[in-house]
Amino acid sequence: MVQFCIAYCNILSAHSICATNTTGRLVMEATGLPIDLYLSCDQGGDQQMAARLAYNELDLVIFFSDPTYYKGMASVNKINRLCDQQNVPFATNVATAEVLIRGLKDGMLDWRDIVNPKR
Repeated sequence: MVQFCIAYCNILSAHSICATNTTGRLVMEATGLPIDLYLSCDQGGDQQMAARLAYNELDLVIFFSDPTYYKGMASVNKINRLCDQQNVPFATNVATAEVLIRGLKDGMLDWRDIVNPKR
């Protein structure tokens, strides 16, 4: 995640970013980007993210996961379901995240402002 955010720092800097505590701190230190920090995943940060999704307050989610680490899959599956319910673009790997970030840069996600004008 840190390398990804370094690579796309110029695009990310134009947007509000939130992250779980550990990942968010690493990204902030590496990039200088301001990030709203949630708790660590194991302390409920994934639940905080899920709440923001349930209220349709996030426009894009990048949640890199290790498919060989089964313990963390419950969090990923919950986030995935909420993204599907709220029609929020969701990436779990670098290839998909790059497509979404480039789409964000090109204005391809601006339709979210029409769907959620009060945010």
